[in-house]
Amino acid sequence: MSESTEVPQATGCSDLPLFTRHPGNPILSREDWPYPINSVFNAAAVRLPDGETLLLCRVEDRRGLSHLCAARSTNGIDHWRIDSQPTMPANPRDYPEELWGIEDSRITYVPELGKYAVAYTSFARGGPGVSLALTEDFKSFDRYGVIMQPEDKDAALLPRRIGGNWALIHRPVTTLGAHMWISYSPDLRHWGSHKVILEARRGGWWDANKIGLCSPPIETAKGWLTIYHGVRQTASGSIYRLGLALFDIEHPEICLQRGDSWIFGPEAPYERGGDVKDVVFPCGQTIGADGDTIYLYYGAGDSCIAMATGSIRSLLCWLDNNSSASDGIEQLRDLISGR
Repeated sequence: MSESTEVPQATGCSDLPLFTRHPGNPILSREDWPYPINSVFNAAAVRLPDGETLLLCRVEDRRGLSHLCAARSTNGIDHWRIDSQPTMPANPRDYPEELWGIEDSRITYVPELGKYAVAYTSFARGGPGVSLALTEDFKSFDRYGVIMQPEDKDAALLPRRIGGNWALIHRPVTTLGAHMWISYSPDLRHWGSHKVILEARRGGWWDANKIGLCSPPIETAKGWLTIYHGVRQTASGSIYRLGLALFDIEHPEICLQRGDSWIFGPEAPYERGGDVKDVVFPCGQTIGADGDTIYLYYGAGDSCIAMATGSIRSLLCWLDNNSSASDGIEQLRDLISGR
């Protein structure tokens, strides 16, 4: 689960869409839930050792507060078996930062620990913060509490140490704006060496002013392939779309490529409507047995969960042909040469 994905060399890029929606979308909605809820969306995803797909779904109850609930499927598409009660409810008594719920988790399997790291957003009076929990079975969770204080969210742990330290990508909101950062830790509890790795653009761009990580980065031979979201403000509200970036494999604070245009946006009725219209928001994906096919699970309209398929090879090829000139290569050369 942690090894680099070996991607065959592409001889040319297809003109087909990079992601194709499953014809049975949405694959999960509140009507599927075994207990009363308002909505289900923004699911983390992982392929378990037995081959099953597990989604750790954000479930909003009828109070407006969220918790996490697991759904399992043999094929990752249908016949979901959903836990009969919240899998990971908020625990404000022991973790007051969870007073107003927990949401938008990302799952990373960490071979060194033999456990799954669940980075999630905890929400309370101070705003959203990043919390972390470890689990072996998605039944019991070892909570670490807040590891990035408010306002911060959209976090995922990389699956292995970088230069001896763990690495976390996250999105704090500071006076600098809403950009993507990386931070490092020797023990998953104490974090430092904070660096901006991708800035929201300015002006009329599709990803101006506010961006954030979507699903956990995919480790490939070319670098960390990363899907991120950009928020376009319009007269009728926000539009959440997806873009691509590639970061150096051993120096993930260095961006090597960044796509100019968005690659996936709200088009289907279940994406254009819902509690929050014009939103596609993936928090997880699984990779097929071929090492190339991506099964991307995303929240649609903050009301249901949908799935789309893509190709790692096609995404990397698209980046080669559709990215702005980056100073990341020069930064990497300077870093290696010691300049």
